[in-house]
Parts: sequence; structure tokens; C-alpha cells
Amino acid sequence: MEYLIGAVLALSVAGFAMGVGLDRDRSFGATILIVTASYYMLFAVMGGSTRTLVLESLVATGFLLLSAIGFRMNMWLIALAMVGHGVFDLVQGSVIPNPGVPPWWPGFCMAFDVFFGGWLAAILMRRPELSPPQKKECASS
Repeated sequence: MEYLIGAVLALSVAGFAMGVGLDRDRSFGATILIVTASYYMLFAVMGGSTRTLVLESLVATGFLLLSAIGFRMNMWLIALAMVGHGVFDLVQGSVIPNPGVPPWWPGFCMAFDVFFGGWLAAILMRRPELSPPQKKECASS
């Protein structure tokens, strides 16, 4: 059930974003990736483990950097990082034991990440002007 809910929520967020025009802004996908990657830090705090918080912060920092690099250079990196985070959700518990993670979270988050990353990839295929950023030409003096 968590897979279905994650997929439906990702598609609902994507549909809402398209409806109000958020999909036209390059920062939207980057922001979603940053927020998604930060949840495991919240779970570490809830679980009361400083060691886990440090480890989760290192992983989240990696995704934050991918988000920033993708935003500045190529949005495809963000789409791939979203899907990559979904794959990481499946093994995260065996890599970093985090007592605050609800048992349904890895499946939910994996489905959300993969569907949202797929939607972002579809947007990039349809609108290649989103990536890489357009170079601004300087007026000659």
C-alpha cells in the first residue's frame, strides 16, 4: 500500500505543479530533491541517535550537492538523483540503521522518488530548454 500511496502522491504533486506553473521553474525539482533527502535526518532526530544524524546528514549533503550542481549545470542530474534516492531508500536501512524511520517509509519514499524523478525526466524531454541553463549574452559596448 505504501508504494501506491507514494506513487499517487508523486503524481499529484507533479500534476499540481503543472497546473500552477511550478514545473516551468528550474528550482522546483531541485527543491523537491533537497526536501526528500532531508527526511532521514528528521527520522534520526526522532530516533534519538546522534551518530545516525551525522551519517544521514552526510548522505543528505551528497543529495544537496547533486541538487545544486544539477540546478546550475544540467537538470538531468536532478532527475537521476531523485531516482537514485529512490533506489537508496531500498537499502538505506541496511547501510545506516535509523530507529526513527517508520516501517512503511522506505517503500513510500522509493515510489515517490522514482515516480517524481520519472515525471521530471518526462518534463526535460518535452522541454529541453530547462537544461542546461540558458547563457545570457552580454551587450557589447
